[in-house]
Amino acid sequence: RPVLPLLKSGQVKAFAHITGGGLLENIPRVLPRGSAVDLDASCWDIPQVFGWLAALGKVAPSEMARTFNCGLGGVLIVPPAQQDAVLEALRKSGERAWRVGQVMESGEA
Repeated sequence: RPVLPLLKSGQVKAFAHITGGGLLENIPRVLPRGSAVDLDASCWDIPQVFGWLAALGKVAPSEMARTFNCGLGGVLIVPPAQQDAVLEALRKSGERAWRVGQVMESGEA
C-alpha cells in the first residue's frame, strides 16, 4: 500500500514485483529499451534462508538471482533527485527500503 501514492505522484517511474524469474528477469521488464540495472547485493539484507538454499543446493549466485527475489519483494525505479524522498516515505510507512543499484545504459538498442 505505501507504494501506490508514490506511483500516483510520479516520483516512481516503474515498479518491478519480484516473483518467479527473480531479480534478473523481472527488473529488465520495467526498464526502457537500451537500459539495464546494476545491483549491489551488499546494500540490502538478504535473508539467511537464501544462503542456506544456495549452500545446500550448490546453487550459483547468478542462478539464485535469476530464480529468487533474494529478499527484495519489489524494486522501484526512481529518478536520483527523488530517491531520498521515496526512501523516507517508505521507511515512515514501516517498510524496509534501500537503494540497491542504479539504472544505466545497456548498450543494446
